[in-house]
Amino acid sequence: MSTALDCRQVASAAQLDDSSQRQLAEVARSAANLGADVLMQHYGRLSSIKSKGRVGDLVTNADLAAEQVVLDYLRKHTPSIAILAEESGPSGPPGSLCWCIDPLDGTTNFAHGYPFFATSVGLIWKGKPLLGSVAVPFLNETYWCSPQQGSFVNDEAIQVSDCSTLQDSLLVTGFAYDRHERIDNNYAEFCWLTHRCRGVRRGGAAAVDLAFVATGRLDGYWERGLAPWDLAAGAALVACAGGTVADYQDSPFDVEDGRILATSPELHLPLKQELAKVTAFAPNLYGA
Repeated sequence: MSTALDCRQVASAAQLDDSSQRQLAEVARSAANLGADVLMQHYGRLSSIKSKGRVGDLVTNADLAAEQVVLDYLRKHTPSIAILAEESGPSGPPGSLCWCIDPLDGTTNFAHGYPFFATSVGLIWKGKPLLGSVAVPFLNETYWCSPQQGSFVNDEAIQVSDCSTLQDSLLVTGFAYDRHERIDNNYAEFCWLTHRCRGVRRGGAAAVDLAFVATGRLDGYWERGLAPWDLAAGAALVACAGGTVADYQDSPFDVEDGRILATSPELHLPLKQELAKVTAFAPNLYGA
């Protein structure tokens, strides 16, 4: 396989025919919508907000309720496929195919009533995103994809932008929970690129950021320190929408790596080259 993500190659390696891809994409779409429906039932009415231990890493009763609904659906409709869920961890039979579930991507946003959040359900094969769905309930938008069909928002086909230069681009990124402890925290990259494009946004929900790249609202996304459930569905959306998805060094893309560079095809090289110029810095964040 090439270093950039090619979902068609992944589907072929996984021996999934067109019919199977369609069926699994529909499962992902339905599961994501079920989770998103639960989120909206809890939006603005949370009964529990807890910290997982790291600063800013929260879990709410909405996360748990949405995850349970998604788990129940996937176990009923695809019992032979393993599952990796953010809150409950791995379950199901071992195998090369695995559902990666983020029941509430953007928990901090959700907890504060900031309406930028989603349920993300992605299918991977040996660490490679294959297909998936991201339901953004506040916008009434459900993004979904398969290699055989392409990428869609609701029932409308989408594709990445045709932006080819950094100076004309609108980018998006984020900052991992470990940014408080690590020098490699993306702050320097954010500052560097803010002066070389039309703007850099920080949405706070990786799956939604990637969905917006897939539909051309944003031209490129980079981030580090992500988990498989953050990346699985969104990376597939961008790739199936004609975008380029890789890591920073053009090694074969893998959700376990945690680094992603997702762009329109022409913007991939310029953004990668600019990221390579940046040296991390450690501003005085620790009260010393």
